[in-house]
Amino acid sequence: MADIEVTSTSDEGFVTKSRIGEFQLTVDATGEEGPDPNATLAADYASCYIPAFRVGAQQRGHDDLGKVEIDVSAELDEDDDLEEIAFDLKVEADVDDEDLKEIVERAHDICHVDAALRDDLRADVSAEGDAF
Repeated sequence: MADIEVTSTSDEGFVTKSRIGEFQLTVDATGEEGPDPNATLAADYASCYIPAFRVGAQQRGHDDLGKVEIDVSAELDEDDDLEEIAFDLKVEADVDDEDLKEIVERAHDICHVDAALRDDLRADVSAEGDAF
């Protein structure tokens, strides 16, 4: 059995509803009925990076960061593929620049989405027609 199981369904058009455990996520390639896939990936990356940042901070003796916020900006190429992602991270706690730099690097090592964004990770796809 897989560690993660998701069922994604598109009844028509470009809207996909994914069942992730007891949760449902709606993604719309057109951005009309939900965020588009690139925006969803950007949000997922930030949602992974923040707890990784907190763990990295704890490993450096900063146990109480207070509020942590990331403004994500992403650039798309001419094919609407993600070309660049940038985080503007703000921390409520007073953490000096040297510690922040170390924590940022450690968070990159801890964040699972960061690790997944490597060139050699692609879905292994098997397909069948007349399935319903």
